[in-house]
Amino acid sequence: MGFFIFIKSMKLSQAQKALEFLKSNPNQKFTARFIADKLIATYPQDYIEKRNNIKFANNEGAFKQQVIRELYSIFPDLIQNNPCVKYQERPRPRQYWYEPPSNLSPITGIDFNNSLNIDAEDNNPPPIQEKIFSEYDLYPILIEYLSKELNLYSLRIDEKKSSNNRGQNGNQWLHPDIVAIQPIDKKWHELVKTCVKHGSGQNVRLWSFEVKKELNNSNIRSSFFQAVSNSSWANEGYLAATSISTNEVEEELRMLSALHGIGVILLNPENPTESEILLPARRRPEVDWQSINRILNENSDFKNFIELVSIYYQTGRIRTQDWNR
Repeated sequence: MGFFIFIKSMKLSQAQKALEFLKSNPNQKFTARFIADKLIATYPQDYIEKRNNIKFANNEGAFKQQVIRELYSIFPDLIQNNPCVKYQERPRPRQYWYEPPSNLSPITGIDFNNSLNIDAEDNNPPPIQEKIFSEYDLYPILIEYLSKELNLYSLRIDEKKSSNNRGQNGNQWLHPDIVAIQPIDKKWHELVKTCVKHGSGQNVRLWSFEVKKELNNSNIRSSFFQAVSNSSWANEGYLAATSISTNEVEEELRMLSALHGIGVILLNPENPTESEILLPARRRPEVDWQSINRILNENSDFKNFIELVSIYYQTGRIRTQDWNR
């Protein structure tokens, strides 16, 4: 108990303040702006001199921005020196959190929770309570985004329905998590549709998606090349995830996407329609029917997808109830 009183009574550095705040709220993600507001409210005496600086006279916003800039400058060293401090680069804005070792309980002697009530009009949303999503939880989220924002008709491909006739790992990275059809001729004149049908034109595009919870240094290449393997048959192939851990991972993604044509979607689990295409896929003019035939013979869900595509080719009609959208 005496140790906590000592911590609270002595003047902490900006980095120590930020670390104590994150420790007191383990596994919760915060923006630098939110952290700055909490620190200013918790340690008002420490900021009197800065607040009284002539540069910030009668300008509370400029004062807060200065504290935020200082936090951004100290976080790289804080993260490097404290393995339990994590950050997430994407989606913006950047977020930070403290992830305690699994065998330890968080320790703190400072009460940040009663220091400040965040006003919604101050552009400072409350901390994001980290909700644990499994990869399977993300499938309907991606499907909702594809339906509402891209007007695609999607189907989930269940890997458990693959035949495994080729033995263990025989179908590894064979089929994607989600597939979709984009009827591009829905608003075309019937004369144009007839010309396309009997010519060599294209009236649909087929899409393919591989889903991951997060893209980080340890899984970026395996995740990306899994998407390359199981989505290159389609007109457009994507790797979808809820977050990208660092700038370095994003740069790696950009390089791989430019080389192999697989796009990247950032999913927003809390609001699927606010998901975004970070890197557009390179559209292929034709699908790879040989690869499609290989997957179709192994997985009944994928066979159902191609059957629905075939029906659209023949009739030009889509029944919404046949799809997961």
